[in-house]
Amino acid sequence: MNPAPLRIGLSARLLHQPPAELGFRNKTLQYLEQSIAHWVMAHGALALMLPTLGYDAEVSRRKVSVHHYVDLLDGLVLQGGADVSPSSYGQQPLRPEWSGDLVRDRYEMELLEGFLAKGKPVLGICRGSQLLNVAFGGTLIQDIPTQRAASRDHVDPLLYDKLHHEVRFEQDARLAELYEGRPGGLVTSIHHQAVDRLGADLVVEARSTEDGVVEAIRARGSAFVAGVQWHPEFHAGVPGLLSGTPLMEAFLDAARAAR
Repeated sequence: MNPAPLRIGLSARLLHQPPAELGFRNKTLQYLEQSIAHWVMAHGALALMLPTLGYDAEVSRRKVSVHHYVDLLDGLVLQGGADVSPSSYGQQPLRPEWSGDLVRDRYEMELLEGFLAKGKPVLGICRGSQLLNVAFGGTLIQDIPTQRAASRDHVDPLLYDKLHHEVRFEQDARLAELYEGRPGGLVTSIHHQAVDRLGADLVVEARSTEDGVVEAIRARGSAFVAGVQWHPEFHAGVPGLLSGTPLMEAFLDAARAAR
């Protein structure tokens, strides 16, 4: 008898003010981009989006809590999206448009704390990696071009997921083990923020080859708690880009081990 598929929770993206043409006036949308769900599903696991449980929600937290979801699921993926709010790491936004989404920060940090407490694996993608760093006490570069003027372009609104650059794995990085000793690879780049001060008990796993911007992190110890700045879910079927398969397989192996 085959074991039941792993159940992987994906944090929701939030759209607080949907365009009027969508027909959701004064409503908040919670959604996921299908590539990340398909990336999980392509490896034989179930992908389940986790709705927020805000304190102003029409849900009694005594009846449904984050811990109910944590108990049900085998692992957590924090997907990309809006900026992490600078207030989440004790700063003010340098510009109004970099204020981020504090509601989502709080929701994802609560999820993260629940999964960490149960020893279940967590994988952060782009914003998700930044959220991990902040949750561990780190800070972010609010805007790479403004605060690291010598850096290469890490985002291009016109190219979107067609903007690529090389990353190099740090010495003794687990990523180097997952990718069988290769030094790094070509990845997508869709971010204007990045790790500044590294969070406590985190180590850098990869950096941008050209400018040293942090591109991957993980928590110390044996638990699988890791984040990558690129979008491995966008790499499927694209020649030359670093495959997302070793990363997802390692995450799912950790989920099986924690069952």
